[in-house]
Amino acid sequence: MSSLAAPSLPDYLREEILLHPENRKFPPFDLSRLLGTVFEPTKDCRVCILIDFDEPAELIQNFAFLDQPGFPVQKNAYEHFYLGLKNGVMEKLQMTGGEMYAYRCTYGSNLDLEDDVWDTDGNHLSLDADIYSKYDLVLCISTFSATAPLTAKCKEFNFRGATLHGLNDIILNSGLAVDYHRVSEDAEKIRLALTKADSIEIDFELEDGRVLTAWLGLGGQEAQKSHGLCNGSKPDIANLPAGEVYFVPTDARGQFPMKYEDGTLGVLEVEDRCIVHSTLIEGNQATIDAHNARLQDDPMTGTLGELGFGTQVLPVSGADIQDEKVLGTCHLATGRDDHLGGDILPDMFKRHENSTHDDILFAPHKTPNFNISQVRMIRGEQKEILIENFRPSRFVMDALAAGH
Repeated sequence: MSSLAAPSLPDYLREEILLHPENRKFPPFDLSRLLGTVFEPTKDCRVCILIDFDEPAELIQNFAFLDQPGFPVQKNAYEHFYLGLKNGVMEKLQMTGGEMYAYRCTYGSNLDLEDDVWDTDGNHLSLDADIYSKYDLVLCISTFSATAPLTAKCKEFNFRGATLHGLNDIILNSGLAVDYHRVSEDAEKIRLALTKADSIEIDFELEDGRVLTAWLGLGGQEAQKSHGLCNGSKPDIANLPAGEVYFVPTDARGQFPMKYEDGTLGVLEVEDRCIVHSTLIEGNQATIDAHNARLQDDPMTGTLGELGFGTQVLPVSGADIQDEKVLGTCHLATGRDDHLGGDILPDMFKRHENSTHDDILFAPHKTPNFNISQVRMIRGEQKEILIENFRPSRFVMDALAAGH
């Protein structure tokens, strides 16, 4: 891989940084720079912060959660965003507002939010009537991702915003400290390199020597990007940290491994874009049985709604919102994809609590039990390797080097 050290590459893409992204140096987190770059707020733009709790009415009143153990995401929202806005950032960016509100935790990735919300005085309000219709920028810093529901709401109520679920110190000091103009440029370079792909093939190498292959049909669609910039007046929601190129699969088949939350490993069988069955590799058979029962009860939960590729050089944060943006990783997602322009809607699921959008990240720290030996793109007669052994290929690096 010595060819990755080509002189045309910028410093943050040098080979030693690609091998050890934790050694990349970042500037200090600067809320004014982040919001100014991502949103370019206009004068008197009204901004607010949303956080989530099991018991929002009690915990948000007079910021009671600050005196309680736990709540690291919400405390980061208070310290780095709420106080940051109040202590000069709003004035510098000529914004108004800065209030913090709390809604009830959804307990699932991208599930719709209940309309109930509470302010710091303990008043019971409505997200639709009092938040979405009154603010220009909504910053949602929560336990579970709210990108899908807020994407729908921003179009209905004409606001912009960002989702920053799982916010931790590593994310603050790396993924949110970067120059988002650069992030956007790199995402666009990779998007152009992959756009209109007909299909993607992913080879997974297991510890026992087996190689599983998943094929994803893309139908020549335009690749999309999560690049962080949310400028202008068009309703939009940025997912931060950003840095991803993604597709909505039109078809899928084959097999791929999955590591469950309890460490159990399974092989997932895919037919007609849907996961239809899981088979135990090692771990807890009951975990596999539970997944199979869920697939049988509500087959939409196994529908593949996204294929994504990371475009940034970032350290592992322990939170998928950043770790899926790391160059050399890829991820699939099951469930709703309406926020990505797909056709899987919440009302297509048997139960509301099943209408999630759940990422399945393949990365060395997340899935050390198996390797992505190769990812290939097919576009007409063109066939390109994109990833080998969790490393970006020469094709991808050449795309990123363009213009430097």
